[in-house]
This record gives sequence, C-alpha cells and structure tokens, in this order.
Amino acid sequence: MEINRGFVGLGGLFGAAGIAAYAAAAHSTSGHMATIAPILLIHAPAFLSLSLLGKLSRASYLGGLILILGLLFFIGDLVSRDLNGDRLFAFAAPLGGSLLILGWIVVAATVFKALDFKSPR
Repeated sequence: MEINRGFVGLGGLFGAAGIAAYAAAAHSTSGHMATIAPILLIHAPAFLSLSLLGKLSRASYLGGLILILGLLFFIGDLVSRDLNGDRLFAFAAPLGGSLLILGWIVVAATVFKALDFKSPR
C-alpha cells in the first residue's frame, strides 16, 4: 500500500516540534508552550495514520489538509504571542481551533458510505 509521504513528514515534524515545545515550556514563564506541546504530540501520530487513510479516501485527505491549516493558525498564533508578544493576526487562534474541529469532523465523516474509500488521485 502506498503512503502519503507528506503526511508522514508532517507527523514527524509535529512530533519533534511537540518535544521542543515541552522543552521550551520547562524554561519559560509563558503558558503557551505548555499548551502547544500536547496539541502537536496528539496530531503527530494522527498524521501517521492519515498517511495511509489519505491515500484511500478523499475525505480523509481533505480532513488532513484542513488539520494542517488549523495547526498552522492555532499554533502559529500562540508561538507568535510568545516570541513577538503579539498575535499572528486577529482571530488566528479561534480560526485555527475551528479548522481543527472541522478537520476532525471531515476525517470522521469518512465512515459514511457516500464518502466511501476511493483513491484521491
């Protein structure tokens, strides 16, 4: 079975970034890194799973793409607050969180027959 190498790579990067965020949280007074770390570590193995599922289902591939955007906005906003003292842009974190919820709903929707497993090619 083929895998989506992009999702595997992102899973590895999200895992590494999660560990780095935990390390930063241990040396920081800000609470954002402690919030970021588990979110990244939760999504790391999810992307490893999506690397297989994304090749079988268009809906799960789309859900993975939405999750990527959600993580970039949500995590990006929190990192920006720690490093720059300011938001990424107004409502970046709520937008990212909403995209994360939507992405997981799209992945869950692959269970329905209408979104049956078909090659996303």
